[in-house]
Amino acid sequence: MRNVVWLISGYAVVSLLTLVAMIVFRHDATMVTAAVWIRGTIVAAASLVTLFLAVRAARGDRRMLLRLRVVTAVMLVAIVVIIALPGTFPLWFKLEQGVCGLLLLAVVVQINRRRAVRP
Repeated sequence: MRNVVWLISGYAVVSLLTLVAMIVFRHDATMVTAAVWIRGTIVAAASLVTLFLAVRAARGDRRMLLRLRVVTAVMLVAIVVIIALPGTFPLWFKLEQGVCGLLLLAVVVQINRRRAVRP
């Protein structure tokens, strides 16, 4: 679970840096659209919630692990949709979402693997 916490920490850092970039470039309407503001803010907040779930799951909370499984899978699907939508988001934002998606994909794979049953 330590790897999961690190991966989600990376996801949170990328999401928060994106929020900073959105603030810095807020006057460029082609870089920071209304859709970027909405999605970027939601992703930044969700990344912190996800990090909270991961830390609790790493401490052994089974309910938080279940929630983490659901949340990361849903967010991964949402990222795939965001990247696939033509024209809604600028390229830089789709690339950022791709990085987040790769981090979440690694998390989804790790937390949904079944442990080998020993005879």
